[in-house]
Amino acid sequence: MSKPEVRGLIPVEDAMERLMSLAAAAPITERETVALADAQGRILAEDLISTLDLPPWPNSAMDGYALRVADWTGEPLPVSQRIFAGQAPEPLQPGTCARIFTGAPVPEGADCVEMQENAEVQADERVRFLEALSIDQNIRPKGQETTVGDKVLDAGTVMTPIELGLAATLGRGELQVVRRARVAVLSTGDELIEPGQALGPGQIYNSNRVLLCSWLKRLGCEVVDAGILPDNLEKTREALGALGDVDLILSTGGVSVGEADFLGHALREEGEISLWKLAIKPGKPLTFGHFRGVPVIGLPGNPASTLVTFALLARPYLLRRMGVQQVTPLSFKVPAGFVWPKPGNRREYLRGRLEQGRLIAYRNQSSGVLRSAAWADGLIEVIEGTTVAEGDLLNFIPLSEVMG
Repeated sequence: MSKPEVRGLIPVEDAMERLMSLAAAAPITERETVALADAQGRILAEDLISTLDLPPWPNSAMDGYALRVADWTGEPLPVSQRIFAGQAPEPLQPGTCARIFTGAPVPEGADCVEMQENAEVQADERVRFLEALSIDQNIRPKGQETTVGDKVLDAGTVMTPIELGLAATLGRGELQVVRRARVAVLSTGDELIEPGQALGPGQIYNSNRVLLCSWLKRLGCEVVDAGILPDNLEKTREALGALGDVDLILSTGGVSVGEADFLGHALREEGEISLWKLAIKPGKPLTFGHFRGVPVIGLPGNPASTLVTFALLARPYLLRRMGVQQVTPLSFKVPAGFVWPKPGNRREYLRGRLEQGRLIAYRNQSSGVLRSAAWADGLIEVIEGTTVAEGDLLNFIPLSEVMG
């Protein structure tokens, strides 16, 4: 089905393509060396190349007995040595077997390991093997996992506990990682007040900055909390101008064209706007531009809009600038357990969750309802110009995919 064109609105795919192009044009190239123990969540600045074979020698995959298959004629074999992990064995004496334990080097001359469950120790301490034997049985060969010169991890890999463990197996005590992105977070609006203070007439608590600051830290960014900007054009200019040493200014609210949208006015008057008004719901007013050369992403002020646009657009932009190539979150098709009868002219991302193998949408999809995201465990994508009937397959993006 062709997607409806909406005059003046940029399709989601086009917006993503532009953002990735802008990110690629401004990579964060500075790197630093960190201890392996401090590299959780950091991004590799260079390929991780193996400097050794893993394993460095053939080793046993089982507790059992090492032997040469040609030496076994069906009769019990005497045990000539015991080999524990961490020991260097002697060559296997012909016509014997060696007691061996998991991870221990296989002695020279042995070509098989039989597990102890299939062996029987006789009264004279010789060992009878109860099953047929084959060459290379239960032996992990040298270089099974990696050999010298193999590229084990690509530059741009986010270091999770699994990747850290892999680096440890290569003996790496330090890693070269990309410098943390410095992101200034600010909110706009006289109506905003910090949590913990008493609300005055017409005021609301500022949830967006807490949401974004904590999220950015999970992404490995250095956060500069720029506070709340008042609805004043000159003070907005001053605040933006004081943030010239950051990699990105991330704002919420004030990016439309209304009289009180001073951030948008400042960008138009002293900077440039490269992206504005997306065919997405919630989040249409998202803006990308520069203020005196510093990139600025203006997210909509409504909490659910902030969440959706940061997850799907700002987050990938930041990760790409830090060198991550795979920035698209994992998604999969799930049958709908709800009805969406009215087609929209924008791509919609409903807050929803999985229940008994079906997608359920939160009852109130207002862009001002952050509770919908706390209830949900993912975003349900509804393509523009389409309706949803029960059982239709819809794209589902788990929130766990975009939170880190």
